[in-house]
Amino acid sequence: MPVDRRAACLDFAQRHLAGRQLTIEVASADASFRRYWRVREADASWIVMDAPPVQEDVQPWLDIGARLRRVGLHTPQVHAADADRGFVLMEDLGTRTYLPELNDASVDRLYGDALDALLRMQRDADAGGLPVFDATRTIPEMDLLGPWFFERHLGLTPSCIEQAFRRIAASADEQPRCFMHRDYHSRNLLLTQGAPTAPAAALANPGIIDFQGAMLGPVAYDLASLLRDCYIAWPIERVDAWVESYRQRLVAAGIVTVDAAHFRQWFDMIGLQRHIKVLGIFCRLCYRDGKASYLADLPRVLDYVLDVTRRYLGLIDFTDLLERAVEGRDITRPLTADSTTA
Repeated sequence: MPVDRRAACLDFAQRHLAGRQLTIEVASADASFRRYWRVREADASWIVMDAPPVQEDVQPWLDIGARLRRVGLHTPQVHAADADRGFVLMEDLGTRTYLPELNDASVDRLYGDALDALLRMQRDADAGGLPVFDATRTIPEMDLLGPWFFERHLGLTPSCIEQAFRRIAASADEQPRCFMHRDYHSRNLLLTQGAPTAPAAALANPGIIDFQGAMLGPVAYDLASLLRDCYIAWPIERVDAWVESYRQRLVAAGIVTVDAAHFRQWFDMIGLQRHIKVLGIFCRLCYRDGKASYLADLPRVLDYVLDVTRRYLGLIDFTDLLERAVEGRDITRPLTADSTTA
C-alpha cells in the first residue's frame, strides 16, 4: 500500500516537537519532486520538507544549508532530519518571498540585502567538494532548448545552434569560480521576521532557500540569476548600475580583476546560458510534468535572451533563428495537434 506522505510528515513533526498537537497544510511545491508542508500549533509554525527518497536525496540540502549558515547566511535551521524517509523538520522562514515585495521603492533595499548576502556567500562559503559548473554542464543544459522549446513547443527543428552554445560556454569557463547557489532569485529569497540563531554576525535577510543544487561555478552566475530574474524585469540602466557596483565589490574582495566591460560580458553570457536553459526547462515542465503555468514566463525569458544576443555580433545567427522561430507566435500557449507553426 502506498505511504500517505502527508500523514507521515505530520507524524514525523509531532514526534520531534514533543507530542504537540499540530495541524498541517501545504506550504509549497517546487519544480522537483519535493513538497513542503507547514505544521502549526497556536502561533508557532515549522516547515517539513517531504523529499521521497526514490526521487530526491535530502543530504545535499542538509550539507549546503549548514555551509551557508556557518558563514552567517539565513538558511532554515534544522530541528530534525530523517534522510532515509526523506523528511526534514526546519525553521519556517515565512511566506514573504521577494517577488511580490519588489517594486521601484523597495528594490534597492531588498537587492542591497541580497547582494550583501551574495558577496558573503561567494567570499566565505566553503565550496570544497562541490561539482564544477563548466562546459560539461553548461552545454548539456542549453541543449534542452532544442527538444523542448523548438521541437515540442514550437514544432520546429532547429539548426546551427551548437556554435552559439560553444561561445557561451567558453565565456563561462573563463570566469573565476566560487560558491554558486545556482537559483539565486526572487522566488528563493524571503523577507524574514526573526534573526537566524547563529552565528552572532548572521544576516537576518534575505532568508535563502532552494540551495541544494549549489556548485563551484562562474562568479557572475548568481548575480545574473538575481538581476536578470526569470520572474521580474528591471530597466537596463538600473541593471547596469547594480552590476558595476557589485563588480567593484568583487574587485575589493580580491575575487575578480577585470574591468567593467569584460565583467559585463561575463554577466551577459552566463545570464544567457541560464535563460537558454530556462526556455527548455519551462517547456519541459509544461509538457512532461503538466505544469503549464511556467509558459506565462516564457516571453520575459525570451526577451532577455534576445536582448543579449543582439548585443554580440558572434551570436547574430542565433538571434535570427530565434526571431524567425517565434514570429507571429503566442509562446505562452501550449502547442497542440491543431496548432499552426510559423
